[in-house]
Amino acid sequence: MSRTSGTQKASPAARRKARSFALQAIYQWHMAGADLAKIEAEFRADNDMSKVDLEYFHEILHGVPRELSALDKIIQPLLDRDSEELTPVELSILRLATYEMAHRIDVPYKVVINEAVELAKSYGATDGHKYVNGVVDKIAQQVRTVEVKQPNAQPKAATKKTTKPVFKVPSAKIKSKSGKTSESKNTLSIKKS
Repeated sequence: MSRTSGTQKASPAARRKARSFALQAIYQWHMAGADLAKIEAEFRADNDMSKVDLEYFHEILHGVPRELSALDKIIQPLLDRDSEELTPVELSILRLATYEMAHRIDVPYKVVINEAVELAKSYGATDGHKYVNGVVDKIAQQVRTVEVKQPNAQPKAATKKTTKPVFKVPSAKIKSKSGKTSESKNTLSIKKS
C-alpha cells in the first residue's frame, strides 16, 4: 500500500520512490519558488504514486524547506566551495540527506548515504555522486557521531535472573542419621540451565 501508518514500516522500494519524487519536488521548489502544497498536489496528480511511501514524501517535501536554515548551517562548513557553486540538484540532494540524518534517526546513516549517492547518479552531473558521497559522509560523522563510531552496536538487553518462580512446599520433619529431628524449608527455587 502506498500509505503507511506510524506503526507500519514502509518497504525500501516505497521509500526510495518517495525520496526520488521528493528530490524532484524540492528541486522544483528551489528553482521556481512555488507553493509546496501546489507542488505536492501536482506530483500526486501527475505521477503514479501507488507504490510510494506518501507520508515520507510529504515529510521530506515539507521538512526540508521548513528546516532549510538549520540544514544549510550543517552543510556549508563541510563544502569546499560556496553552496551557490553547487548544482541545484546536488544542493537539493545534500539538503534531503541532511534532513534524513538529522530528523529520521530510524533510517541508518549508511542507507541515507547510499540513497543520496543513488539520487546523484540518477539526477546529478556525471561525477556529482562522488562529491555528494564525500559531503554526506562528513554530515553523518557530525550528526550521527555515535552511530558512525559504533555501527554494529546493538542496544544491550536487560539481563534477568534465570530462575523459575518459587514454589511453596509443605514443611516436613526430617530425621537425620543421628536421630535428631529438624524441619525443612517451605520454599523451593529451581534454577534454569
